[in-house]
Amino acid sequence: MLSSVLLVGLLNLTGCSSEEKVAEVTPPVEKPVEKVPPAIGMEELKAAAENIALVPSPAEMQKALEKNGIATGLSGKVVDRPLKMDISNKDVVAVRTGVAMADALLTVKDAPPEKLVARLTTVKAGMTTLGGGTDIGATIDDINGRVTNGSVSREDLVKELDEMHGAIIPEIKFEAGDRVVPLIQAGSWLEGSNLVAAAIIDANNPTAGTELLRQPQVAEYFLKYVQTEGAGKAPDEVIGQLNSTLLKLKEIASKPTLTIDDVKEVKSQTDAVLALL
Repeated sequence: MLSSVLLVGLLNLTGCSSEEKVAEVTPPVEKPVEKVPPAIGMEELKAAAENIALVPSPAEMQKALEKNGIATGLSGKVVDRPLKMDISNKDVVAVRTGVAMADALLTVKDAPPEKLVARLTTVKAGMTTLGGGTDIGATIDDINGRVTNGSVSREDLVKELDEMHGAIIPEIKFEAGDRVVPLIQAGSWLEGSNLVAAAIIDANNPTAGTELLRQPQVAEYFLKYVQTEGAGKAPDEVIGQLNSTLLKLKEIASKPTLTIDDVKEVKSQTDAVLALL
């Protein structure tokens, strides 16, 4: 399923193309370019395309995990860290919300009902603090009610979370602004990489590491963010740890194949960042 971010980008690009055709018919000869709206450039389109990998849909994640034999057991690898959302620093809340999203989405198949409900409730709390509107909260409440009383299968739940996933980023971007989106995505990616790395280590399956953790463009995306817009949004020691971790993850992910030692390093590096939350 294409990410909603990419769809928006493609729609904008399509709109741009249609207006370019009009511009070719009617513009003054001396200024044809000025009639073309700036809407979206190639760098923005590239960034939108990369976002597919940043927050893949629950269905995509489940297929990838099942293909590599690590779809079950992830719930037990989630660290029960207190992700407080009732704080004033919304940048921290955004990262914690991303972590909670990964915890919920990656464990949807095998998490005990009470654990899944708690993780989704944490996502709701984060979205509320970020000003994400009421739709997401109402959807999570409905899902939690049916998980609690056992009236929804986990297979159907994956489909429902797919639909919620398609709406959650554009809604939070509309309600809370562009600033929080990369931070939510960063939290989700770091926690997801950590949980998947732990499962790969337990299974002693380096092939799964190559398949699932080899995404240098994602590390590069967040590295650029930390070094530009993200600078100054966290204490120096946090930014320093993030920068160091992302450089190492990019180095590992750029290898043609990953070893178990590489996967252990991914686990260690993401542990270090997540401990700061």
